[in-house]
Amino acid sequence: MSNSPKKTIWSLQDNKRSEFERRAFKPTGKKPKNKTLQYVLVSLVVLFGFSFLLIKINEDPLETCLWDSFCINSKDSLLLYTVYVFLTICLIIGSIAGAYALGKKLGNNIKV
Repeated sequence: MSNSPKKTIWSLQDNKRSEFERRAFKPTGKKPKNKTLQYVLVSLVVLFGFSFLLIKINEDPLETCLWDSFCINSKDSLLLYTVYVFLTICLIIGSIAGAYALGKKLGNNIKV
């Protein structure tokens, strides 16, 4: 056993790869695209869809009065009520994100 040749572990398939296979993972030099805007827009569309579905799931008509003279109903003005629910959910998510950012900043300033 000691006279057997030592097997190299780092060898890549005993150099059986073709030149095309070797070039497959070479960097192209192109910068990756920033997809943050696309992710934000898709998440807003999904959130708007969920807002619409929340209204459609509830069979009872919902009514909200924003002012004394302006009331919206979930059966009569479906789109406007969907926008209202969407903005309410966005306000809640924004408040949570703002509280997290503020807490993180205060936590970094008040390190023990």
